[in-house]
Amino acid sequence: MMSPAADDALRDEVRLLGGLLGDIIRDEGGQALFDHVEAVRQASIAYHRDPASHPAKRLEKLLTAMSVDQAAGLAHGFALFSLLANIAEDRSTRRRAQSQAEAGARPDTPEGALKRLADQGVDREAVRALLDQSLISPVLTAHPSEVRRKSVIDRIAAITGLLDACDKAGDACTLDAVSEPLRRQIVILWATRLVRTQGLVVQDEIDTVVSFLDRIFLHVAPKQLAAWRRLLDAPDLKPFMRVGTWVGGDRDGNPNVDATVMAAAFRTQARAVLTFYLDEIHALGAELSLAAELAQVSPELQALADAAHDPSPHRADEPYRRALTGVYARLAATHQKLGDAPAPRRPAVEAQPYPGPDAFEADLKTLHDSLVSHHGGVFADDRLSDLITAVEVFGFHMATLDMRQNADVHEIVVADLLKVAGVCPDYLALDEEGRLKVLAEELASSRLLFSPYADYEAVTLKERAILQAAATALAAFGPQAIRTHIVSKTDAASDLLEVYLLLKEVGLYRPEDPAACPIQAAPLFETIEDLRAARPTLERLLQEPSALAVAQARGVQEVMIGYSDSNKDGSYLTSGWELHEASRALVEVTQTHGLKLQLFHGRGGTVGRGGGSSFAGVLAQPEGTVQGRIRTTEQGEVIANKYGEPEIALRNLDALTCGAMLASLGKGTDHAFTAEHGATLSDLSARSMAAYRQLVYETDGFVDYYRAATPIAEIADLKIGSRPSSRTASTRIEDLRAIPWVFSWSQSRVMLPGWFGFGSAVQGQDMGQLKAMAEAWPFFKTLVQNMEMVMAKSDMTIARRYATLVPDASLAARIYGEIKEEWQRTHDAILAITGHDQLLGGQPELDRLIRLRMPYVEPLNHVQIELIRRRRAGDDDPRVREGILLAINGVAAGLRNSG
Repeated sequence: MMSPAADDALRDEVRLLGGLLGDIIRDEGGQALFDHVEAVRQASIAYHRDPASHPAKRLEKLLTAMSVDQAAGLAHGFALFSLLANIAEDRSTRRRAQSQAEAGARPDTPEGALKRLADQGVDREAVRALLDQSLISPVLTAHPSEVRRKSVIDRIAAITGLLDACDKAGDACTLDAVSEPLRRQIVILWATRLVRTQGLVVQDEIDTVVSFLDRIFLHVAPKQLAAWRRLLDAPDLKPFMRVGTWVGGDRDGNPNVDATVMAAAFRTQARAVLTFYLDEIHALGAELSLAAELAQVSPELQALADAAHDPSPHRADEPYRRALTGVYARLAATHQKLGDAPAPRRPAVEAQPYPGPDAFEADLKTLHDSLVSHHGGVFADDRLSDLITAVEVFGFHMATLDMRQNADVHEIVVADLLKVAGVCPDYLALDEEGRLKVLAEELASSRLLFSPYADYEAVTLKERAILQAAATALAAFGPQAIRTHIVSKTDAASDLLEVYLLLKEVGLYRPEDPAACPIQAAPLFETIEDLRAARPTLERLLQEPSALAVAQARGVQEVMIGYSDSNKDGSYLTSGWELHEASRALVEVTQTHGLKLQLFHGRGGTVGRGGGSSFAGVLAQPEGTVQGRIRTTEQGEVIANKYGEPEIALRNLDALTCGAMLASLGKGTDHAFTAEHGATLSDLSARSMAAYRQLVYETDGFVDYYRAATPIAEIADLKIGSRPSSRTASTRIEDLRAIPWVFSWSQSRVMLPGWFGFGSAVQGQDMGQLKAMAEAWPFFKTLVQNMEMVMAKSDMTIARRYATLVPDASLAARIYGEIKEEWQRTHDAILAITGHDQLLGGQPELDRLIRLRMPYVEPLNHVQIELIRRRRAGDDDPRVREGILLAINGVAAGLRNSG
């Protein structure tokens, strides 16, 4: 539990930041705006307590009477209140985590995880052996649920930095003492646009991801690896943390990603990582001033120094500096070659670029070995050691780029190639076995299909070009640059063989040596139907010699499972259970072929898209499905929340690592619980899916209700991503992307994708049995906890006000009534299962944190509703639109995991 002292510190910090913002609103926006903000806040609180009360009715009058400028000011002010409260909350959470870690109370820390494993009889040698074969990979995507501009995120970091510095100063610094520099940053934040005026292009998303890689991961991932090496006394432990990215390679539904964009992504990444290395080499050159007559050097170091041909007489007897001059020059030439730009600082000599990161690392080790052999351990763990570790982890590519495309696109391209080559006139008309026969024959043949003299569909030329760009990137950056090609909408083995055929066309798959293919085709199973067909699909795939050879060469077959679309398809409970069962089936298939399964979890920020604690999520995986290897998407606002600050980033990387360790080496219970309770879960899942689909897909008027009672139309104006919110122009729920589906329900405070159907599913069930399951079975416990958290953020009183936006009052009353009844059923069921008298009764810290920010979120909901009402009534004042977007921004910031 949160200690009274920690509680006081959090409250004091919120008061300080809120008080400063209040002063700034008064100074910058005027007394009238300040008074209006306070009046709406008080009226909102009264409305929440009792919507029928006289004080609550004042809220309606305040909102309807406000001017457009007042509305924008209100939205701006409350959005900033949410952002500042989040800063205080994050710092409080960090302090609590650090305190618990020091007390040995957290199994998501390296020390805590090792202790838990030791208690189960697992020694550190087993942990080292596992990590030597592990892959832990957070993958940064551009999926659009981050509503904050980078300028806003930078100011948040600055304010956090001031408060952190005050903490480090101890008694020499008080919150009052730091108020003036804080005031300066909050003034800048007040005067900063919170919403974008221009839409994003893919390069913007590349730049944003690279900024996190540069500012956080380049420093934190090597530090993490070094810490694990020390903890396990394993100086040669291989890098297990590999940061990934989708930005520039994910073209599923994004027509703006092409070969030029992919090349730009690698250039941008290379410039950032090579600039970091150059800066480190420059700093080492300033530091390592050891003179030859005062310090011995190894023959290898002397040779490296002589090869530099450094003309400076000042460095004539400084072998380490001369060696670094040559290293810098080669690195600068590499920057020009791979980044297509001169190094920020000109080298002293000319040199050839490095052929790859291994050669650069070898030179650094020559320096390091000479220093350690002649001067001992003082150089064993220093800046040079950190740089070597960074090169091991990031190479010259910085982050591994995944490719992703829809299976429908691949089959069109393959059909075009086969038709033009005269091999198969109508590939699309073939059944699955017919397609597999054609593909197998082509994969065994050295003949290429493409002719530069023939005419092809535009999509064929585009896909071939991006695969050629992938081949170029692999040649330039090495095998870690691209490892996987994900196939969305996989429902047959041919969907994967088509990728290998296309890779063959650009020389990456060679029939005489299929095991050498550097890219593995990975299926993405995301709908309920696809998840249920996952086993036979993978079984059929691994019967094909081509796919099996690639997998055997790696020892691993990767499979991606998608949480978003499976949930949109069939409810949160059904999604969770079908993912669980598909994972169990897939590991059985890979084990049959002597392979490991590498699951790639396509999670989002919200519970409705697989969000929640990463550590708990990994521990809840079925036995045998982790095996030291896990990849997971990190999307939208989650990236800044989890990796915005170095200490928080390190804690989250360690939590993911510890989860994978414990799930792989700890005593598992999932098989036993699944055997005992699987039939119950299957039944609950079927009931939940029926209730969910009855509402979403079978209720007359539901689409009209949804599009009126949520800000889905207004979200399209947010300019938070480079791809469209829907795959087609259709208004059907089936065609809407999962992110805006979840985001819109979060904004309207219903949070429907995160819980609907559970209450109906458990009606009439033995609550004692469910309670026992939730206490002992990690899978079911995590599922219930996540639903409980999302329901605590829902608010059906506010949701009722959103329902008033529906033109048809009878339709609004009918569907809102159904949702409210299911909410109550689910609410009561969760309390019965947890044994508490209120939501989050067993998680008082989380409950307190949510309650802390709600007074700033709820006014934003009310302002948003009023402005949406005006805009839909025909008010096209651009300030109304801006106010809506500000309110959306603020609600998302306050709810945190909104997309």
